[in-house]
Amino acid sequence: MSAFVGKFSDELIKNAKYIATPGKGILAADESTGTIGKRLSSINVANNIDNRQALRELLLTSPNALTYLSGVIFFEETLYQKTLDGKPFVELLKENNVVPGIKVDKGTVDLAGTNGETTTQGFDSLGARCQQFYEAGARFAKWRAVLKIGITEPSELSIQQNAQGLARYARICQDNGLVPIVEPEVLTDGSHDIKKCAAVTETVLAACYKALNDHHVLLEGTLLKPNMVTPGSDSPKVAPEVIAEYTVTALRRTVPAAVPGIVFLSGGQSEEVATINLNAMNKLEVLKPWTLSFSFGRALQQSTLKTWGGKKENVAKAQEVFLGRCKANSNATLGKYVGGSGDGLANESLYVKGYKY
Repeated sequence: MSAFVGKFSDELIKNAKYIATPGKGILAADESTGTIGKRLSSINVANNIDNRQALRELLLTSPNALTYLSGVIFFEETLYQKTLDGKPFVELLKENNVVPGIKVDKGTVDLAGTNGETTTQGFDSLGARCQQFYEAGARFAKWRAVLKIGITEPSELSIQQNAQGLARYARICQDNGLVPIVEPEVLTDGSHDIKKCAAVTETVLAACYKALNDHHVLLEGTLLKPNMVTPGSDSPKVAPEVIAEYTVTALRRTVPAAVPGIVFLSGGQSEEVATINLNAMNKLEVLKPWTLSFSFGRALQQSTLKTWGGKKENVAKAQEVFLGRCKANSNATLGKYVGGSGDGLANESLYVKGYKY
């Protein structure tokens, strides 16, 4: 057995298990400065440090919303920010029993020798950065690898490079006290059917867990953030029950029971569709040895963002909308969501081709 021996073992296991608490999930508020700029420009708000802080404060101070969250992922700038009253965001989360997390990758770059496939950068000084983030209060981390489905994609090179990268990142995080979220995202772009997405997702996840094992990563101290198994963006839609069955089957075939929780990305689905699909998975009556929850960015924030519109007088209303989405997804982790929460905004597609952070 490739046992992980490190001073953080017990802490990693405890934190990963807590983040995977049924009924709770993760808010991904880790948009880079460029990405948050796109979000703000969609509501005609300038991309400056004050507006970025205001949006994050709106989310983090929403009355009762944090009771439905176990973790929040920050971008580096946000990890060190405070509320206007002077309370550090990290302290605010800890007081509400929410674990602060941090995005540690530096985005994707083209993988030479492939047809536009990518690999993720950010290994330079990763250990030292993880150490600093731990000292700043972060207890888990995120690293996104991106794979695409095409006629010959994902290539074996792309699968292996991204699996090795995720494993290397995970081990460095654990050596520095951070629970790594392993995120191999298979993009929905394309006209493939759900069976093709399922086959690719299984292949990618199998490669990831082989690599994690080779790098002696403590699986009990990790979380997985995968895509849901869906038809391609240019293919006919299928029912949530079909997505649930294909997704859970792919996970049962590849993800060891030692992993405490699987937190899905929304992948450009509308807020409502992402929640309904998560709910369908949790209603599925098969053995699921891990918690199935959420780590949503756009699917938790989009209708909140539009309701706020950058105006102080809209903050309370926007916070109500955010609370509604948190509550809906909390219910979905328990298979108890009945649908229909939120207005028309919650049904708007969030799909962006070739999505980049």
